[in-house]
Parts: sequence; structure tokens; C-alpha cells
Amino acid sequence: MKQLAIDMLEKNIIPFWKSMRDNKHGGFFGLLDIDLNLYPEADKGCILNSRILWFFSEAARVLKRADLLEDACHAYSFLTQHCIDKTHGGVYWSVTYDGQPADMTKHTYNQAFAIYALSAYFEASGDRNALDLANNLFEMIEKRCTDANGYGEAYTRAFLPESNEKLSENGVIADKTMNTLLHVFEAYSGLYRATKNPDVAEKMSRILDTFVDKVYNPKLKRQEVFFDAGWNSLIDLTSYGHDIESSWLIEWGCGMLGDESLSKRVSEICSALAESVYDRAYRENSLRNECEHGVEDEKRIWWVQAEAVVGFLNMASKHPMQKKYLQAAVGILGFIGEKIVDKRPGSEWLSEVMPDGSHTGNRKPIVEEWKCPYHNGRMCLEILDRSQE
Repeated sequence: MKQLAIDMLEKNIIPFWKSMRDNKHGGFFGLLDIDLNLYPEADKGCILNSRILWFFSEAARVLKRADLLEDACHAYSFLTQHCIDKTHGGVYWSVTYDGQPADMTKHTYNQAFAIYALSAYFEASGDRNALDLANNLFEMIEKRCTDANGYGEAYTRAFLPESNEKLSENGVIADKTMNTLLHVFEAYSGLYRATKNPDVAEKMSRILDTFVDKVYNPKLKRQEVFFDAGWNSLIDLTSYGHDIESSWLIEWGCGMLGDESLSKRVSEICSALAESVYDRAYRENSLRNECEHGVEDEKRIWWVQAEAVVGFLNMASKHPMQKKYLQAAVGILGFIGEKIVDKRPGSEWLSEVMPDGSHTGNRKPIVEEWKCPYHNGRMCLEILDRSQE
């Protein structure tokens, strides 16, 4: 698996994202369509830029490549110069191709990814300014993006609450989402790894309590996805991708805290999540997308497959006698190489395919605000860390 991961990084993911670098206006181009047409004047999503910053920072640190650190520096410069609101603080949702504010929504999810990226950039570069900015965003989330029941979602430029269309799907508008909670925890985990700040650890523990008590459904062995303001679930929905991602990512963060009792409780839930995903969603060397009101979505989504590889590798390390998890990780990695990686020159991964590798009929872009080197790049880096061969 290690050689496959190295090949994916060095022959596909890294060169592709280097080619998306905008050397004229800064940052990285925001849109490449399914026909590989580049739109250099498309808006640039700040989540996209943060995720690119995170990827090049982590890849530079792990692979010890100075050229990747320079790409990270390019992303960092664009983030700090254009994506940060100098008046009200926080990170915009998107900016224009030349760095002017476009969508000025302040979403908690977006602030979290900036923290995650800045923490990784600090670890790769040693730039204390990046860490200071990450700490400022942490304090801002805790001050402006919280309520009596945890974390809010969408806010205006001046941090007044607004409707959460951006992270609501499946016909509901959610006051709280599992997705935002997960990625705030992820961001805080990255910040804690870089700083060992006890205030960050305390907030991580609080999030884990919410995960255990509000988000995880022990009867159905899944996370609920969309909630009202009081953490009441709004829809019968299982997100296999988020469940398998959470099964390793939450355990990774929890393990930093040094609380054996909490780690044991969280680890058991994470194993239950991964086992349930394996039983319900692993078919034909790949993972289904989701199940809504009992109806399975058979599309194979790029990021779901990437997170499944890591999640099942994590299960294989926890339960080495159960060979099915390692076999699943290897099988899905093969599926990715055969059917998700786009073989056309100048492309990267397809967004979604059917189980046989055929098109779904949706002409989703190769690059857009959510399509980035975060999930697939992280999968490769995790394989290098976890796999023995």
C-alpha cells in the first residue's frame, strides 16, 4: 500500500495541485470543470484554499520537500492577505479570483479549517504568525460561534446568526450539524498537537461529550447528521463517509488528551461506527454514499472512498485478527486507482462514479470549493504512517 500511496501523491495529486497554482493573482484556481476547462476568473473558495494550505504543509513536513513548503507558503499568503476579514475578523466563505470579498458569510466550519491549516503550516514552517492567527481564530469561535448547546453554524459578516443553507442538505435546514462539530474537533486537535494548550484540550473534551451524548446513536450505531438547536435529529439519514471518517479522526484527536477512560469510551464507539459501515456500506471493493429513509445511495463518492481506506486501516490496527478490515482498505485503494483516479492528462480524481466505474450522470467538476487535495492527500499520508508494506 505504501508504494501505491507514494505513486498517487507523486504522480497524480501533488503535480495536479501544483498546476492549479495561480501565480498572477495568488492562491489556487477555484474551478476546473469535468471537461478540464479551467476558469481562471472563478471565485476562490476559502475552504478550498485552507485545505490546499493544509495539504501542502503536511506533505512538506512528512515528505521533507522544500518545494511543497513553498507551495504552502503561497497558499498561506493568499489566506492571510485576502481570506481574512480585516474589519470584523474571521474567514470569508469565498473571494473573487483576484482576492476581493465575494461571499462574506462567516461559517464555523470555514473558521475551523483555517485553524487546521494554519496549525499544520506552523508545524511545517515554524512561522509563529501562523500560530498566532490560529489561536485568534480559536478564541473567535469560542466567543462568537457558540451558544448554550455548543457550536452554531452560519453567521453574517459581523457574526450575527443566519440560516445554514451552506451545510444543510437532504431537504432540511439544520441549526447544528455533525459535520461542523467533527471539523471543529479536527481543527482543535491539530491546534492542540501544535501547542498543547490546555484550553484547547478542555474544548476538545467538551466536543467529545457532545459526540457521545448527542450525536452518536447507540441503537443504530451511526451518527445523526442534521439537528435542531436542541440537538434533536431532523432526518433519518446515515452518512457512511462521515461515519467512517469520524471513526478514525475522533479517535486520533482523543488520543492526544491522555484520558484513558475517555479514550476507551470513544474507541468503543468509533469501532462500532466502523463495523456498522463495513456491514452496511462496503460492497464491491468500495463504499456506498449514504442511506436516507432506508434508501441506499449507490454512488461512489471520491472523498468517501479515501476516508474508508483510513478508517479500515485504523480498524485493522485495533483488531488485527479481523483480516476483513485490511482487505477492505486494500480493496478500496484498488478501486480508487482503477475507477476514481482520472486517467486523462491534466486531471486528478473524479468526484463520483457508479460501482462499475461508469459515470453517474452528474457532471461535477474536478476542482471546486469542496473538491480539493484534503481527503485524498491525507489518505496517502495516513497510509505512509500506518501501513507496513
